[in-house]
Amino acid sequence: MAREELTRLTGKFDGPNCDDDDCPNLYRTVSGSIVVQGDVSTAFQPPEGEALVEIPEAVLREAVRALGW
Repeated sequence: MAREELTRLTGKFDGPNCDDDDCPNLYRTVSGSIVVQGDVSTAFQPPEGEALVEIPEAVLREAVRALGW
């Protein structure tokens, strides 16, 4: 799936090392699921085929507002 096929739910988060598209973000797919972009987390080892990422709370709040929840 290409990034162009996703709806970006969050804007530019003004954190450290934050350029145009390398900031934590949330996207919505055509099917309605959510794709999370963030820093890799090592909190625990997820099952094969899954990954853990960390995003700032402000990014999640912005996505919730964008979705009207």
